[in-house]
Amino acid sequence: MTLPTPYYLMDMAALRRNMEIVAKLREASGAKALLALKCFATWSAFDLMRGYMDGTTSSSLFELRLGREKFGKETHAYSVAWSDHEIDEAIGYADKIIFNSLTQLDRFADKAGHIERGLRLNPRFSTSGFDLADPARPFSRLGEWDMARLEQAEGRISGVMIHYNCENDDFDLFSTQLDRIEREFGDFLKRLDWVSLGGGIHFTGEDYPLDRLADRLKAFSDSLGVQVYLEPGEASITRSASLEVSVLDIIDNGKKVAIVDSSIEAHMLDLLIYRETAKLPMTGSHAYQIAGKTCLAGDIFGDAQFDRPLEIGDRISIADAAGYTMVKKNWFNGVNMPTIAIRDEDGTIRLVRDFTYDDYRDSLS
Repeated sequence: MTLPTPYYLMDMAALRRNMEIVAKLREASGAKALLALKCFATWSAFDLMRGYMDGTTSSSLFELRLGREKFGKETHAYSVAWSDHEIDEAIGYADKIIFNSLTQLDRFADKAGHIERGLRLNPRFSTSGFDLADPARPFSRLGEWDMARLEQAEGRISGVMIHYNCENDDFDLFSTQLDRIEREFGDFLKRLDWVSLGGGIHFTGEDYPLDRLADRLKAFSDSLGVQVYLEPGEASITRSASLEVSVLDIIDNGKKVAIVDSSIEAHMLDLLIYRETAKLPMTGSHAYQIAGKTCLAGDIFGDAQFDRPLEIGDRISIADAAGYTMVKKNWFNGVNMPTIAIRDEDGTIRLVRDFTYDDYRDSLS
């Protein structure tokens, strides 16, 4: 099937490879794995993922509801701050609700008394290289770290969520920091039933020592007597999708620029925020800057190289377009959103979602 561009293409065979690694880690470590919907929420892929994961974790009421309705299984609810008008609906969807602060726990613990309650613990360190995404940045609002305040939660919570990894592919660093968590918070954690170590562990990457990670997680679980949870987002879907685009125009003003029917601002926003280059073709000696079609001067995917000169109408595949990408697409400039297609394991490509002017109109008022 030939689809008009632009479109996100989910590759089910690639996704299954990631899922098989998730399943292997679960079995060897005893840890449970929850899909982090803040990273990936394309629910057309949930039928495949459901057989390999234990459920979902969320960062808002809408993510929570989507996880319950479209994924099922265990459903964790987290928000930096729940509002009064959200809490009743939230506890209706959740198996566990994780409060960001002791203040939120004090406000809503009684209402959530029929489900398991948790608290976010901030260990005051992380592996993030970006201040923007560092949960342990100075004056962070994300979680509690003072032992006196944590002690006030005892008896009212059954677990904690600790999120401190970000694209961390260094097992030794992960293990060393987990040692520190055990030293500083171990006595408190032993009084709980479960500990979520969040996401950001790049264990589906090439050459990652999965067996060592499994052994370390099991030792942590056994030592503290807790059920460990992981919340893989990027690790679940890395290298499983692309953004397919077409060349609309070619400009040469000292540098060859190919303008495509997409936009990094509207369709790969996470890369623009972190000033990263899209994963473009790098084969051959014909160099082009790949640029988007919006009026933003910096709407540039990055530099690419091809084995022949580009022509108008040529298609380009931009890799790794699932995590923190599809969930952030937007209507900037009124540019239509890419359709969503799935390549099944037999190679068949099928359209699962397209967007129209009505979607753009109805997103406003």
